Amino acid sequence: MRQPMSRFLRPRFSAWLLVLPLFLFSAATFVVPIVMMLARSVQDPELSRAFPQTAAALALWDGRDLPPASSIDTFIAELRDARGTEGLSFAANRLNSEISGFRSMLLRTARSLPRDRQDDPVAALARIDARWGERSTWAAMRRASGPFTDGFLLAALDRQRNDDGAVVRVAEERAVFVTVLLRTLWISTLVTVFCLLLGYPVAYLLASMPGRIANPLLVLVLIPFWTSVLVRTTAWVVLLQRDGMVNGLLQRLGLIEQPLTLIYNRTGVLIAMVHVLLPLMVLPLYSVMKGIGRAPMLAAMSLGARPFEAFLRVYLPQSVAGIGAGCLLVFISALGYYVTPELAGGGGDQMISYFIAFYTNRTTNWGLAGALSLILLVVTGLLYVAYARLSRGPRAPA
Repeated sequence: MRQPMSRFLRPRFSAWLLVLPLFLFSAATFVVPIVMMLARSVQDPELSRAFPQTAAALALWDGRDLPPASSIDTFIAELRDARGTEGLSFAANRLNSEISGFRSMLLRTARSLPRDRQDDPVAALARIDARWGERSTWAAMRRASGPFTDGFLLAALDRQRNDDGAVVRVAEERAVFVTVLLRTLWISTLVTVFCLLLGYPVAYLLASMPGRIANPLLVLVLIPFWTSVLVRTTAWVVLLQRDGMVNGLLQRLGLIEQPLTLIYNRTGVLIAMVHVLLPLMVLPLYSVMKGIGRAPMLAAMSLGARPFEAFLRVYLPQSVAGIGAGCLLVFISALGYYVTPELAGGGGDQMISYFIAFYTNRTTNWGLAGALSLILLVVTGLLYVAYARLSRGPRAPA
Protein backbone atom coordinates (compact mmCIF):
# COMPACT_ATOMS: atom_id res chain seq x y z
CA MET A 1 0.00 0.00 0.00
CA ARG A 2 2.93 2.34 0.71
CA GLN A 3 4.48 1.74 -2.68
CA PRO A 4 1.58 3.19 -4.75
CA MET A 5 1.22 6.10 -2.33
CA SER A 6 4.90 7.03 -2.67
CA ARG A 7 4.65 6.76 -6.44
CA PHE A 8 1.71 9.16 -6.33
CA LEU A 9 3.33 11.72 -4.02
CA ARG A 10 6.80 11.77 -5.59
CA PRO A 11 5.75 13.45 -8.90
CA ARG A 12 3.66 16.05 -7.08
CA PHE A 13 6.52 16.82 -4.71
CA SER A 14 8.90 17.17 -7.66
CA ALA A 15 6.47 19.53 -9.36
CA TRP A 16 6.29 21.72 -6.24
CA LEU A 17 10.09 21.84 -6.08
CA LEU A 18 10.19 23.02 -9.69
CA VAL A 19 7.84 25.94 -9.08
CA LEU A 20 9.22 26.81 -5.63
CA PRO A 21 11.94 29.22 -6.94
CA LEU A 22 9.35 31.09 -9.02
CA PHE A 23 7.00 31.24 -6.04
CA LEU A 24 9.71 32.61 -3.75
CA PHE A 25 10.80 35.15 -6.37
CA SER A 26 7.22 36.35 -6.86
CA ALA A 27 6.67 36.58 -3.13
CA ALA A 28 9.88 38.56 -2.56
CA THR A 29 9.48 40.98 -5.47
CA PHE A 30 5.71 41.32 -5.79
CA VAL A 31 3.62 40.09 -2.86
CA VAL A 32 5.77 41.35 0.04
CA PRO A 33 6.21 44.93 -1.31
CA ILE A 34 2.46 45.21 -1.96
CA VAL A 35 1.60 43.96 1.53
CA MET A 36 4.10 46.39 3.07
CA MET A 37 2.65 49.27 1.06
CA LEU A 38 -0.92 48.42 2.03
CA ALA A 39 0.10 48.07 5.68
CA ARG A 40 1.20 51.71 5.63
CA SER A 41 -2.46 52.69 5.25
CA VAL A 42 -3.10 51.78 8.91
CA GLN A 43 0.35 52.34 10.42
CA ASP A 44 1.05 55.66 12.13
CA PRO A 45 4.45 55.45 13.88
CA GLU A 46 6.02 58.85 13.18
CA LEU A 47 4.82 60.86 16.18
CA SER A 48 5.08 57.98 18.66
CA ARG A 49 8.71 57.42 17.62
CA ALA A 50 9.67 61.07 18.02
CA PHE A 51 7.55 61.69 21.15
CA PRO A 52 6.82 58.31 22.77
CA GLN A 53 5.97 59.67 26.23
CA THR A 54 3.81 62.44 24.79
CA ALA A 55 1.90 59.93 22.66
CA ALA A 56 1.25 57.78 25.73
CA ALA A 57 0.10 60.81 27.75
CA LEU A 58 -2.23 62.06 25.00
CA ALA A 59 -3.79 58.59 24.77
CA LEU A 60 -4.97 59.06 28.38
CA TRP A 61 -6.29 62.58 27.75
CA ASP A 62 -10.09 62.86 27.81
CA GLY A 63 -10.08 65.36 24.93
CA ARG A 64 -11.75 68.14 26.89
CA ASP A 65 -10.15 71.55 27.27
CA LEU A 66 -6.34 71.25 27.06
CA PRO A 67 -4.13 68.32 28.11
CA PRO A 68 -2.79 68.38 31.70
CA ALA A 69 0.24 70.55 32.35
CA SER A 70 2.30 67.42 33.07
CA SER A 71 1.60 66.09 29.56
CA ILE A 72 2.61 69.39 27.99
CA ASP A 73 5.77 69.45 30.12
CA THR A 74 6.57 65.99 28.77
CA PHE A 75 6.05 67.22 25.22
CA ILE A 76 8.35 70.22 25.75
CA ALA A 77 11.09 68.00 27.15
CA GLU A 78 10.86 65.55 24.26
CA LEU A 79 10.71 68.40 21.74
CA ARG A 80 14.00 69.74 23.10
CA ASP A 81 15.60 66.32 22.72
CA ALA A 82 14.20 65.83 19.21
CA ARG A 83 15.38 69.20 17.93
CA GLY A 84 17.38 68.79 14.71
CA THR A 85 16.70 65.06 14.39
CA GLU A 86 15.18 63.19 11.47
CA GLY A 87 12.38 61.90 13.67
CA LEU A 88 11.16 65.45 14.32
CA SER A 89 10.96 66.09 10.58
CA PHE A 90 8.93 62.92 10.02
CA ALA A 91 6.58 63.78 12.87
CA ALA A 92 6.16 67.32 11.51
CA ASN A 93 5.24 65.96 8.08
CA ARG A 94 2.68 63.63 9.64
CA LEU A 95 1.08 66.41 11.70
CA ASN A 96 0.99 68.69 8.67
CA SER A 97 -1.44 66.23 7.05
CA GLU A 98 -3.78 66.80 10.01
CA ILE A 99 -3.57 70.60 10.09
CA SER A 100 -2.04 72.69 7.33
CA GLY A 101 0.92 74.66 8.66
CA PHE A 102 1.61 72.30 11.58
CA ARG A 103 5.08 71.45 10.24
CA SER A 104 6.33 75.04 10.26
CA MET A 105 4.73 75.67 13.65
CA LEU A 106 6.37 72.61 15.22
CA LEU A 107 9.82 73.31 13.78
CA ARG A 108 9.65 76.98 14.78
CA THR A 109 8.60 75.99 18.28
CA ALA A 110 11.52 73.55 18.54
CA ARG A 111 13.95 76.35 17.63
CA SER A 112 12.36 78.92 19.98
CA LEU A 113 11.88 76.86 23.15
CA PRO A 114 13.29 78.48 26.32
CA ARG A 115 16.11 76.53 27.92
CA ASP A 116 14.77 76.56 31.47
CA ARG A 117 11.57 74.89 32.67
CA GLN A 118 8.48 77.14 32.70
CA ASP A 119 5.86 77.29 35.44
CA ASP A 120 3.08 77.57 32.85
CA PRO A 121 4.04 75.34 29.87
CA VAL A 122 0.92 76.25 27.88
CA ALA A 123 1.71 79.97 28.11
CA ALA A 124 5.32 79.28 27.13
CA LEU A 125 4.23 77.53 23.97
CA ALA A 126 1.49 80.09 23.25
CA ARG A 127 4.07 82.89 23.30
CA ILE A 128 5.79 81.14 20.40
CA ASP A 129 2.55 80.35 18.54
CA ALA A 130 -0.98 81.05 19.73
CA ARG A 131 -2.26 77.81 18.21
CA TRP A 132 -0.68 75.82 21.06
CA GLY A 133 -3.43 77.22 23.25
CA GLU A 134 -6.15 75.66 21.10
CA ARG A 135 -7.67 72.26 21.80
CA SER A 136 -7.69 71.38 18.09
CA THR A 137 -3.87 71.41 18.00
CA TRP A 138 -3.58 68.80 20.74
CA ALA A 139 -6.48 66.79 19.34
CA ALA A 140 -4.60 66.53 16.04
CA MET A 141 -1.54 65.27 17.91
CA ARG A 142 -3.65 62.68 19.70
CA ARG A 143 -5.08 61.45 16.38
CA ALA A 144 -1.54 61.05 15.08
CA SER A 145 -0.15 59.37 18.19
CA GLY A 146 -0.48 55.89 16.61
CA PRO A 147 0.86 53.31 16.31
CA PHE A 148 -2.22 52.49 14.20
CA THR A 149 -4.83 54.77 12.71
CA ASP A 150 -7.86 54.84 10.48
CA GLY A 151 -7.13 58.43 9.48
CA PHE A 152 -5.57 57.61 6.11
CA LEU A 153 -8.43 55.34 5.07
CA LEU A 154 -10.94 57.99 6.14
CA ALA A 155 -9.01 60.66 4.24
CA ALA A 156 -9.06 58.49 1.11
CA LEU A 157 -12.86 58.52 1.40
CA ASP A 158 -13.02 62.29 2.07
CA ARG A 159 -13.73 61.72 5.75
CA GLN A 160 -11.89 62.62 8.95
CA ARG A 161 -12.28 62.54 12.71
CA ASN A 162 -13.06 65.84 14.39
CA ASP A 163 -11.71 66.99 17.73
CA ASP A 164 -14.33 64.89 19.53
CA GLY A 165 -13.42 61.72 17.62
CA ALA A 166 -16.55 61.57 15.44
CA VAL A 167 -16.24 60.76 11.72
CA VAL A 168 -17.26 63.76 9.60
CA ARG A 169 -16.91 64.84 5.99
CA VAL A 170 -13.92 66.99 5.14
CA ALA A 171 -14.33 70.54 3.91
CA GLU A 172 -15.69 70.87 0.40
CA GLU A 173 -12.45 72.23 -1.01
CA ARG A 174 -10.56 69.19 0.30
CA ALA A 175 -13.08 66.55 -0.84
CA VAL A 176 -11.32 65.20 -3.92
CA PHE A 177 -10.68 61.49 -3.56
CA VAL A 178 -14.24 60.20 -3.92
CA THR A 179 -14.58 62.31 -7.06
CA VAL A 180 -11.28 60.92 -8.36
CA LEU A 181 -12.38 57.34 -7.62
CA LEU A 182 -15.70 57.85 -9.44
CA ARG A 183 -13.82 59.48 -12.35
CA THR A 184 -11.47 56.48 -12.48
CA LEU A 185 -14.39 54.06 -12.58
CA TRP A 186 -16.17 56.11 -15.25
CA ILE A 187 -13.13 56.41 -17.52
CA SER A 188 -12.39 52.68 -17.11
CA THR A 189 -16.00 51.86 -17.97
CA LEU A 190 -15.93 54.02 -21.12
CA VAL A 191 -12.62 52.50 -22.23
CA THR A 192 -14.03 49.00 -21.68
CA VAL A 193 -17.20 49.76 -23.68
CA PHE A 194 -15.25 51.26 -26.60
CA CYS A 195 -12.80 48.35 -26.59
CA LEU A 196 -15.72 45.91 -26.71
CA LEU A 197 -17.45 47.76 -29.55
CA LEU A 198 -14.21 47.86 -31.57
CA GLY A 199 -12.75 44.52 -30.53
CA TYR A 200 -15.78 42.26 -31.00
CA PRO A 201 -16.05 42.74 -34.81
CA VAL A 202 -12.28 42.34 -35.15
CA ALA A 203 -12.26 39.11 -33.14
CA TYR A 204 -15.29 37.81 -35.06
CA LEU A 205 -13.59 38.56 -38.38
CA LEU A 206 -10.36 36.84 -37.31
CA ALA A 207 -12.22 33.78 -36.02
CA SER A 208 -14.19 33.50 -39.29
CA MET A 209 -11.14 33.61 -41.55
CA PRO A 210 -8.91 30.69 -42.55
CA GLY A 211 -5.82 30.23 -40.44
CA ARG A 212 -3.41 31.29 -43.21
CA ILE A 213 -5.08 34.73 -43.25
CA ALA A 214 -6.11 35.06 -39.59
CA ASN A 215 -2.67 34.35 -38.14
CA PRO A 216 -0.86 37.24 -39.92
CA LEU A 217 -3.72 39.58 -38.99
CA LEU A 218 -3.50 38.41 -35.37
CA VAL A 219 0.16 39.40 -35.39
CA LEU A 220 -0.93 42.92 -36.31
CA VAL A 221 -3.18 42.95 -33.25
CA LEU A 222 -0.20 41.96 -31.09
CA ILE A 223 2.17 44.59 -32.55
CA PRO A 224 1.20 47.26 -29.94
CA PHE A 225 2.53 44.93 -27.23
CA TRP A 226 5.97 45.25 -28.80
CA THR A 227 6.07 48.98 -28.03
CA SER A 228 6.07 50.54 -24.57
CA VAL A 229 3.01 52.36 -23.27
CA LEU A 230 5.03 55.57 -23.01
CA VAL A 231 5.97 55.52 -26.70
CA ARG A 232 2.43 54.74 -27.84
CA THR A 233 0.95 57.50 -25.67
CA THR A 234 3.54 60.02 -26.87
CA ALA A 235 2.69 59.10 -30.46
CA TRP A 236 -0.96 59.92 -29.83
CA VAL A 237 0.02 63.24 -28.27
CA VAL A 238 1.77 64.11 -31.53
CA LEU A 239 -1.07 62.85 -33.74
CA LEU A 240 -3.90 64.56 -31.84
CA GLN A 241 -2.40 68.04 -31.50
CA ARG A 242 -4.21 70.99 -33.10
CA ASP A 243 -1.71 70.97 -35.95
CA GLY A 244 -1.29 67.20 -35.87
CA MET A 245 -2.04 64.58 -38.48
CA VAL A 246 -5.60 63.84 -37.36
CA ASN A 247 -6.78 67.45 -37.48
CA GLY A 248 -4.94 68.00 -40.74
CA LEU A 249 -6.63 64.99 -42.35
CA LEU A 250 -10.09 66.07 -41.16
CA GLN A 251 -9.55 69.57 -42.57
CA ARG A 252 -8.38 68.23 -45.94
CA LEU A 253 -11.48 66.05 -46.15
CA GLY A 254 -13.63 69.10 -45.43
CA LEU A 255 -15.16 67.58 -42.28
CA ILE A 256 -14.05 70.44 -40.05
CA GLU A 257 -13.07 74.06 -40.57
CA GLN A 258 -11.16 74.68 -37.33
CA PRO A 259 -8.85 72.21 -35.58
CA LEU A 260 -10.50 70.19 -32.83
CA THR A 261 -9.15 70.00 -29.29
CA LEU A 262 -8.37 66.29 -29.13
CA ILE A 263 -5.53 66.20 -26.63
CA TYR A 264 -5.02 67.19 -22.98
CA ASN A 265 -8.67 66.39 -22.28
CA ARG A 266 -10.97 63.38 -21.77
CA THR A 267 -11.09 62.70 -25.51
CA GLY A 268 -7.34 62.25 -25.75
CA VAL A 269 -7.29 59.99 -22.69
CA LEU A 270 -10.01 57.74 -24.11
CA ILE A 271 -8.43 57.48 -27.57
CA ALA A 272 -4.98 56.64 -26.21
CA MET A 273 -6.22 54.17 -23.59
CA VAL A 274 -8.52 52.37 -26.03
CA HIS A 275 -5.62 51.96 -28.46
CA VAL A 276 -3.34 50.60 -25.74
CA LEU A 277 -5.87 48.20 -24.21
CA LEU A 278 -7.71 47.01 -27.33
CA PRO A 279 -5.57 43.84 -27.75
CA LEU A 280 -6.58 42.75 -24.25
CA MET A 281 -10.17 42.65 -25.50
CA VAL A 282 -9.49 41.05 -28.88
CA LEU A 283 -7.42 38.10 -27.65
CA PRO A 284 -9.93 36.59 -25.15
CA LEU A 285 -12.77 37.11 -27.64
CA TYR A 286 -10.78 35.47 -30.43
CA SER A 287 -9.89 32.43 -28.31
CA VAL A 288 -13.56 31.85 -27.41
CA MET A 289 -14.91 32.53 -30.91
CA LYS A 290 -12.36 30.20 -32.45
CA GLY A 291 -13.89 27.38 -30.42
CA ILE A 292 -17.44 28.27 -31.47
CA GLY A 293 -16.89 28.06 -35.21
CA ARG A 294 -19.51 28.74 -37.88
CA ALA A 295 -21.49 25.52 -37.48
CA PRO A 296 -24.01 26.85 -34.89
CA MET A 297 -24.80 29.89 -37.05
CA LEU A 298 -25.23 27.77 -40.18
CA ALA A 299 -27.44 25.33 -38.30
CA ALA A 300 -29.66 28.15 -37.00
CA MET A 301 -30.01 29.68 -40.47
CA SER A 302 -30.81 26.29 -41.97
CA LEU A 303 -33.71 26.09 -39.50
CA GLY A 304 -35.14 29.38 -40.75
CA ALA A 305 -33.44 32.02 -38.62
CA ARG A 306 -32.25 35.20 -40.27
CA PRO A 307 -28.49 35.90 -40.01
CA PHE A 308 -28.86 38.68 -37.44
CA GLU A 309 -31.34 36.64 -35.40
CA ALA A 310 -29.04 33.62 -35.52
CA PHE A 311 -26.18 35.81 -34.31
CA LEU A 312 -28.17 37.26 -31.39
CA ARG A 313 -29.75 34.02 -30.22
CA VAL A 314 -27.04 31.47 -31.01
CA TYR A 315 -23.58 33.00 -31.52
CA LEU A 316 -23.62 35.91 -29.05
CA PRO A 317 -24.62 33.84 -25.98
CA GLN A 318 -21.78 31.41 -26.67
CA SER A 319 -19.27 34.26 -26.80
CA VAL A 320 -20.32 35.71 -23.42
CA ALA A 321 -17.35 34.05 -21.70
CA GLY A 322 -14.94 35.90 -23.99
CA ILE A 323 -16.83 39.16 -23.48
CA GLY A 324 -16.61 38.79 -19.70
CA ALA A 325 -12.91 37.90 -19.73
CA GLY A 326 -12.04 40.73 -22.11
CA CYS A 327 -14.07 43.31 -20.20
CA LEU A 328 -12.51 42.22 -16.91
CA LEU A 329 -8.98 42.43 -18.30
CA VAL A 330 -9.52 45.84 -19.89
CA PHE A 331 -11.40 47.34 -16.94
CA ILE A 332 -8.93 46.21 -14.27
CA SER A 333 -5.97 47.31 -16.40
CA ALA A 334 -7.59 50.71 -16.99
CA LEU A 335 -8.18 51.25 -13.26
CA GLY A 336 -4.47 51.44 -12.59
CA TYR A 337 -3.38 53.50 -15.59
CA TYR A 338 -1.02 56.37 -14.84
CA VAL A 339 1.19 57.27 -17.83
CA THR A 340 -1.56 57.71 -20.43
CA PRO A 341 -3.84 60.07 -18.42
CA GLU A 342 -0.78 61.97 -17.22
CA LEU A 343 0.47 62.67 -20.77
CA ALA A 344 -2.76 62.83 -22.77
CA GLY A 345 -5.17 64.28 -20.20
CA GLY A 346 -5.70 67.53 -18.38
CA GLY A 347 -5.98 68.30 -14.70
CA GLY A 348 -9.56 67.02 -14.58
CA ASP A 349 -8.69 63.70 -16.23
CA GLN A 350 -6.15 62.31 -13.77
CA MET A 351 -7.06 58.96 -12.29
CA ILE A 352 -6.44 57.56 -8.84
CA SER A 353 -3.05 56.10 -9.79
CA TYR A 354 -1.77 59.65 -10.37
CA PHE A 355 -2.51 60.55 -6.76
CA ILE A 356 -0.94 57.34 -5.49
CA ALA A 357 2.25 58.24 -7.35
CA PHE A 358 2.02 61.85 -6.16
CA TYR A 359 1.80 60.93 -2.47
CA THR A 360 4.47 58.27 -2.85
CA ASN A 361 7.13 60.23 -4.76
CA ARG A 362 6.50 63.93 -4.13
CA THR A 363 5.04 64.35 -0.65
CA THR A 364 6.23 60.97 0.75
CA ASN A 365 2.84 60.54 2.42
CA TRP A 366 2.98 56.77 2.19
CA GLY A 367 0.02 56.34 4.54
CA LEU A 368 -2.38 58.11 2.20
CA ALA A 369 -0.80 56.46 -0.84
CA GLY A 370 -1.29 53.06 0.81
CA ALA A 371 -4.91 53.90 1.67
CA LEU A 372 -5.69 54.88 -1.92
CA SER A 373 -3.97 51.70 -3.13
CA LEU A 374 -6.02 49.62 -0.71
CA ILE A 375 -9.28 51.16 -1.92
CA LEU A 376 -8.28 50.48 -5.52
CA LEU A 377 -7.39 46.89 -4.62
CA VAL A 378 -10.73 46.39 -2.85
CA VAL A 379 -12.64 47.71 -5.88
CA THR A 380 -10.66 45.40 -8.16
CA GLY A 381 -11.28 42.43 -5.86
CA LEU A 382 -15.00 43.10 -5.71
CA LEU A 383 -15.17 43.27 -9.50
CA TYR A 384 -13.32 39.98 -9.81
CA VAL A 385 -15.62 38.29 -7.28
CA ALA A 386 -18.67 39.62 -9.12
CA TYR A 387 -17.31 38.35 -12.44
CA ALA A 388 -16.48 34.94 -10.95
CA ARG A 389 -20.01 34.55 -9.61
CA LEU A 390 -21.68 35.72 -12.80
CA SER A 391 -19.50 33.49 -14.97
CA ARG A 392 -20.67 30.38 -13.10
CA GLY A 393 -24.19 30.85 -14.39
CA PRO A 394 -27.35 29.60 -12.68
CA ARG A 395 -27.05 26.41 -10.68
CA ALA A 396 -28.79 23.34 -12.01
CA PRO A 397 -31.77 22.24 -9.90
CA ALA A 398 -31.07 19.34 -7.58
